[in-house]
Amino acid sequence: MAEAAIDNAEQIELTGTQKSAILMMLLGEDEAAEVLKNLSPREVQHLGTAMYSVQTVDQETVNSVLDEFLEIIKKQTSIGMGAGNYIRNVLNKALGDDKAQSVLSRITPASSERPIEILDWMDARSIAELVQDEHPQIVALIISYLDYGLASDVLGLLDINLQSEVITRIATLEMVDPEALKELEKVMQRKFKANTSLRSSQVGGVKAAAKIMNFTKEAMEKRILTDVKKVDKDLMQAIQDNMFTFENLGMSDDRSLQTLLRSTEAEDLILSLKGADEVLREKLFGCMSTRAAANIQDEMEALGPIRLTEVQNAQKRIIAVARKMSDEGTIVLAGRGGDEMV
Repeated sequence: MAEAAIDNAEQIELTGTQKSAILMMLLGEDEAAEVLKNLSPREVQHLGTAMYSVQTVDQETVNSVLDEFLEIIKKQTSIGMGAGNYIRNVLNKALGDDKAQSVLSRITPASSERPIEILDWMDARSIAELVQDEHPQIVALIISYLDYGLASDVLGLLDINLQSEVITRIATLEMVDPEALKELEKVMQRKFKANTSLRSSQVGGVKAAAKIMNFTKEAMEKRILTDVKKVDKDLMQAIQDNMFTFENLGMSDDRSLQTLLRSTEAEDLILSLKGADEVLREKLFGCMSTRAAANIQDEMEALGPIRLTEVQNAQKRIIAVARKMSDEGTIVLAGRGGDEMV
């Protein structure tokens, strides 16, 4: 019965996020609020949107999702009845009135004034419009406060000529003194008419710039890094060194890794695994057939000692393939952009 239910859910092409949304609508407000508390602002937005999109699904679909995710729960639901109030109450309990209103403003038409701490709960276009006329240093400071995925989206909406300068400024940010924050407060007061608390804060830095760049598309990444290199070659290299690496593949799901491995040159994989840690090796071997894994291991042993640069170059080639497939939506890489949730 479970298999038939899963097939039915697949036939109507529900996404993982929509299936999660159906379950959230069945949990009850308190339990759903507890789940939302553990999600990022970006995830809350996508899940909240999905909750609205599934409020009219039929009972057969609901049962299919229940059989797939929680076979012990097969009861009727009032999904679709009073969904607006339900979602609003869940968001309020999980996030508080201000943040909930900010999320709801992107799901249902609404408006409100928010202070700077609400930036993470605004959509990328709104933030881009907010900062587009500000000094690049102010733009860099504001973007540094954002979730990395959201920061990448905002960066992509800025003027092309401004993008590389913003990344350069983010990468060279360390401690921000109160005077700089006072300037930021003025911007926020002008935009939001709200006060914010001031304190010396550590934002930005090379790692922050690298994480933002992880969420950009490949073409945008190359252009920005090329521009940064013209200004500061060492800084560009530092950003690149901290971006998505071969070792990060271990955080991705098995299905994505299986798809990636089918598009990877065997020689590159052998060289790459030669320099990988044991945990990642086992992860990738687990995504292959027993025979394929044994063949790769034999080839690795037959290689003998190899230069570190050969390993690094092979890993970079695989990462290039992975990033391209991620941009195309073929796979989902943990640590890069990706709206789907499981």
